Amino acid sequence: MTLNMRKHYIDNLRWIILLVLIPYHAAMAWNTWGESNYVFFEGNRLISSVVVFFSPYFMPLLFVLAGISTKYALQKRTNKEYLIERVKKLLVPFLFGTIFLMPIMAYIADKFNCSYDGSFFEHYVVFFTKYTDLIGADGGFSLGQFWFLLYLLIISFIGTGIITLLKRFETDKTISFWMIFLLGLPLPILSELLSVGGKSLVEYTYLFMAGYYLFSDEKTVNEVEKNSVLLICIGLIATILNVYLFIWRKEEFVLLNNVTKYVSEWIMIIALIGFVKKYLNNSNKFFDYMNKRSFLFYVYHFVWVVLFQYILYGFVGNKTMVLFIGTVLLAYLATFACCEISARIPVLCFLTGIKHNANK
Repeated sequence: MTLNMRKHYIDNLRWIILLVLIPYHAAMAWNTWGESNYVFFEGNRLISSVVVFFSPYFMPLLFVLAGISTKYALQKRTNKEYLIERVKKLLVPFLFGTIFLMPIMAYIADKFNCSYDGSFFEHYVVFFTKYTDLIGADGGFSLGQFWFLLYLLIISFIGTGIITLLKRFETDKTISFWMIFLLGLPLPILSELLSVGGKSLVEYTYLFMAGYYLFSDEKTVNEVEKNSVLLICIGLIATILNVYLFIWRKEEFVLLNNVTKYVSEWIMIIALIGFVKKYLNNSNKFFDYMNKRSFLFYVYHFVWVVLFQYILYGFVGNKTMVLFIGTVLLAYLATFACCEISARIPVLCFLTGIKHNANK
């Protein structure tokens, strides 16, 4: 079976999921479960529902898509070539983001949450010397969204080693559609292993390998595609129940809530792969543009969310919906503008891990 044809649905699903990041991160400023944030206003159940709706599956899905892409990449590259490419694509932007973008977000957090009155340059030293919970809401060191690049880099090396070791055991045999569901069962256990801030290296490695071995199989994806509408319905039911139980119910149903969370995670991953394969497995100018800008979007989006929340609060005060909607709209505009500028400056292309001709 050949895997050389470009799978447009993978690119399209990736940029669609990444677009969620702006409303997701903006909504964290109103979370109702007491999680620290760079800017925090007050708990709001409606806006918090945005976070809980997407949180079970959107980052796990990115690791699955990375595993699928690795399958195709290793058809055209040696392991060494692939890993060198990963370092350029992931390590360099990780360092750039941590050194230049995260200090801005931590500075705003310290001013907003802790009434810091020093200059940004004075706080730059604080950022690299203050280590607390690594969230950054107190102005201390934080990786922000760049944890994903670090994890993906580590997992790429681990995954390549696993793939090399299991090379002799690879087979073209396709598992049954119903067996796919069983592969989601280990997730609750795996999510507790090597977990930092709720982000499990073991769980994400498992999802990466599921992408490589399971969802790169055309027969498997075709079966998922055939049942995509049913899967979307099941996934949405689990997702909505998860939101209801976690946000809207006064009583705690911890076990049932965990069940809905992990059903949402696994089923929505499967469902979205099949759904987008069925309806968006094509290319056009807009899709191509979004695909080219998606990585830059990831790099720059969060700093604009935090900046506009801080600025808008100074103008409108604690007007919740104005703050939320205004932040989301302005952050989208500023992020894409930033992407356009960055894509045209060679040194920024290098620092953000994209090719200089990405603007063409």
